[in-house]
Amino acid sequence: MAVVSVSPDEKSGRGRSRRIPEEKSPLLPSKQEETGEFNGASFPGAVFNLSTTVVGAGIMSLPATMKVLGLVPGILLIIFFAFFTEASIDMLIKSSQAGKTVSYGGVMGDAFGRMGKVFIQLCIVVHTVGVLVVYMIIIGDVVSGTSSSGYHHSGVLEGWFGPHWWTGRFIVLLVSMLAVFAPLACFKRVVSLRYTSALSVALAVVFVVITAGIAIVKLLAGSIAMPKLFPSVPDSASVWNLFTVVPIVVTSYICHFNVHSIENELDDPSQIKPVVRVSIALCSTVYITTSFFGFLLFGESTLEDVLSNFDSDLGIPYSSLLNDAVRVSYAIHLMLVFPMIFHALRLNLDNLLFPSGSPLSSDKRRFGIITAALLSIIFLAANFIPSIWDAFQFTGATSSVCIGFIFPAAITLRDPHGISTKWGKILAVFMIAIAVISNAIAIYSDAYSIFHRSKASPEY
Repeated sequence: MAVVSVSPDEKSGRGRSRRIPEEKSPLLPSKQEETGEFNGASFPGAVFNLSTTVVGAGIMSLPATMKVLGLVPGILLIIFFAFFTEASIDMLIKSSQAGKTVSYGGVMGDAFGRMGKVFIQLCIVVHTVGVLVVYMIIIGDVVSGTSSSGYHHSGVLEGWFGPHWWTGRFIVLLVSMLAVFAPLACFKRVVSLRYTSALSVALAVVFVVITAGIAIVKLLAGSIAMPKLFPSVPDSASVWNLFTVVPIVVTSYICHFNVHSIENELDDPSQIKPVVRVSIALCSTVYITTSFFGFLLFGESTLEDVLSNFDSDLGIPYSSLLNDAVRVSYAIHLMLVFPMIFHALRLNLDNLLFPSGSPLSSDKRRFGIITAALLSIIFLAANFIPSIWDAFQFTGATSSVCIGFIFPAAITLRDPHGISTKWGKILAVFMIAIAVISNAIAIYSDAYSIFHRSKASPEY
């Protein structure tokens, strides 16, 4: 993500002013710009791409946050961070327009210099690697099964064919990487993924509809009770534990690193704010619905990855078929989300390693090496990290909160172009305070929990 200038005289194929990078624009082939083959992405395509960036693996952990918080505080927290996310993206867009930059790194560089740009790129790399590892973990859990909760939950293939060497996690993830992730990761434009993004959003909706339908049928039949509305806090440790869900919700909304890529490819870049609003509203609806019905369906048995709950008899007709439909549809959804996040990871890592290099699209050798190296690292990590909760807490409490809230607020307070309002600066201070305090408590609570868990473990 280089800091680039904008030429207002350049026009798109439909006569609107387009933001054309004049310096270095990784992954944006200049040949297409010169020949006029690319006329800009549409509004629906941009909404699908941004929504796909948001609705990834985070949705799978949200029902578990309801188990910690209860339904009322949990849903309010989702809504709260939805507004915070829109506000923080608006801060980025305004600063980007004032400084005529076309990337998140460019905005940070404009406000804080070279070190600011490097720091945000490092955070994006850490966050995106963590998220992509989580995607692979979930796909492994769904297709081959998991025992991370202390009880073995069978995967789809194991349920269909029984345990075999080729139904194991390693083989499943290897085949997924070679057959799906690698080909999709080779696309060099975000707009090229608009159809897979639309399909991924549709599959997420399918997951929500099936989960809600099962929960409603069981509720009407009287086979499940209304889950708790508020958390139980019998002691001080329980109070600290409530804050551990904050990084999970924060991570679920992080899409800031792809906003500029989507804006730069829009046919009318001024539509980026409506695109953000529609995407956040759509994703919040999906999150609230999934959280409510997922927790309603499984109650206190809700696992950290709710997909793992769909491996037993649901107590309704066609239970096995519905289980498989839910798990397979969401596994495919994550496979289609993967390249959207990978796009930002590769772009930022390349600019960190080769800040003065030629555009990545013009160097096939560098493009191939970086792509293969990143896929290999993510694949290996997914085979050694057992729980998505652990991965989410780490990325959510560190890089994610910086990308989503601390850095946009810091840019607003720095205000290099004198555009920030008094209310904007007050909101920025509040945003930083909430982010720092809640995540400091979450990190402390996680460390406290790990320490006491290790003390309680028997020694042999």
